[in-house]
Amino acid sequence: MAGLDVAYAKSGDRLAAAVTVLDAATLAVVDQAVSIGRPAFGYVPGLFAFRELPALLDALARLRAPPDLLVCDGHGLAHPRRFGLACHLGLVTGLPAVGVGKTPLVGRWAPPGERRGAWTPLVDGTEVVGAVLRTRDGVKPVFVSVGHRISLENAVARVVALTPHFRLPETTRTADRLCRDALVGAAGV
Repeated sequence: MAGLDVAYAKSGDRLAAAVTVLDAATLAVVDQAVSIGRPAFGYVPGLFAFRELPALLDALARLRAPPDLLVCDGHGLAHPRRFGLACHLGLVTGLPAVGVGKTPLVGRWAPPGERRGAWTPLVDGTEVVGAVLRTRDGVKPVFVSVGHRISLENAVARVVALTPHFRLPETTRTADRLCRDALVGAAGV
């Protein structure tokens, strides 16, 4: 499975898109790739995926070990237009994709239980658009939403498996570190 993340230079005119592929059993990084470039266009609320998609696709194309699941630092269906980054990437690549956000973009929910693995539906209008998942005992939950070719229950189970020690999935943590390090390295060039 792969984690995807993007970091921006302070100026906002450069970005680094990173993909890390982890072994599902050990969560060890087995492949990684970075694409450094410029955002596709300026920031427009609700259209963030369009800004990052070209660089993320370039990073995915550089991988030697193709992933079987994309785990995005962002949202899928739990998006005002019901089509966040996880939906875009899943549809374009044909791969199963899930979004894991630190904060919600839409919806209402009841707080999940305090134990790791507890979750409640994230509902927008009358539609379940995701899950509010507790990945660590007593820690703030994350917001899981389907992107493409995966059920919500399977997405939640995968995210729980990716969070043995921290609130955020290891896929997100490794991709975040890689893209931030790449930006620092690129600044020295």
